[in-house]
Amino acid sequence: MSSPVLFLLGASHHTTPLELREKLALTAERLPAFHAAATALPGLRELAVLNTCNRVEFYGVADSPEIVRQLRETFCALQGFPADAYAAICHETTGLAAIKHLLSVASGLDSQMLGETEILGQVKDAYANAQTRRSAGPVLNRVFQKTFQHAKYVRSHTAINEGHISVANVAVDLALKIFGDLASTRILLLGAGEIGEKTAKAFQSRGAGSLTVASRTLGRAMELATTLNATALPWEHVASHLANYSIVVGSTAAPDVVVTLADTAAAMKTRRADPLFFIDLALPRDIDPAVAKLENVFLYNLDDLAKIAEENRAARAAAVVHAHALIVERANALWKQIEPQAGGA
Repeated sequence: MSSPVLFLLGASHHTTPLELREKLALTAERLPAFHAAATALPGLRELAVLNTCNRVEFYGVADSPEIVRQLRETFCALQGFPADAYAAICHETTGLAAIKHLLSVASGLDSQMLGETEILGQVKDAYANAQTRRSAGPVLNRVFQKTFQHAKYVRSHTAINEGHISVANVAVDLALKIFGDLASTRILLLGAGEIGEKTAKAFQSRGAGSLTVASRTLGRAMELATTLNATALPWEHVASHLANYSIVVGSTAAPDVVVTLADTAAAMKTRRADPLFFIDLALPRDIDPAVAKLENVFLYNLDDLAKIAEENRAARAAAVVHAHALIVERANALWKQIEPQAGGA
């Protein structure tokens, strides 16, 4: 008789371009239905969902590979994503390999931006959500708790995150290169969540003097604006005020685009020769990709920023090798501890 197996199933930036990650993303509107369907699967003992702009991954414990297949089919059906197309881009593994992968992810080694700092917090959130849903059991509890400990060790004992790489910092450094002095540049931030707040603070640390926050929840926009000594803009006024800004940053959790081609075209009639720069940090995307076709409109998305950040990877090649060695060592030790519980037959 087989015993439960620790598994990893998912798709990430390695094999999945932005336009497909967008379709796979589990938005707040879709998450409840997925959790309900997953909970109904017999033989799925434990489950944690890591859902970020670069990946949608499922870590769990199942009675058999058949249960993992059912989870994959359930996910595809709910997302309206062809099962054969998903099979071509997803990664699936078990046991020690799954642990190594999670350690690499939490350490920032598997990130689109090598060493980025947000991912550890996102992994912690995934585990906390699993605990809240009571879908994390003895195996995932051990794996995630040890992962946090080991990821911190890797980050503190290597130069993997030297320079404090993050989506927010890369985005703001790009704006600084384009505009030079940000003191007189008017910036509109769409979204008042964690990424939006970090981006706003990164702008201010680089000397930005005029910052406006808009959120689908006005109270949250006003709260963040007060914290930053910035201005709040009602969500329904975003389109009509778009022409007033030189930089627009998208960081909402909206299920659809919030700045359309028509909105941007109307704004450019007012701006004329003054360029408008969009930095879209959201997934699904906030800015209609078609705006990049307009004259004097420039759009950078997550994949574009990752290419810019890639310039730093060569300088940290030795750190990557060191980090990999630490991950293998610690993953092996952890696997020896939990193999009796989740090693399969």
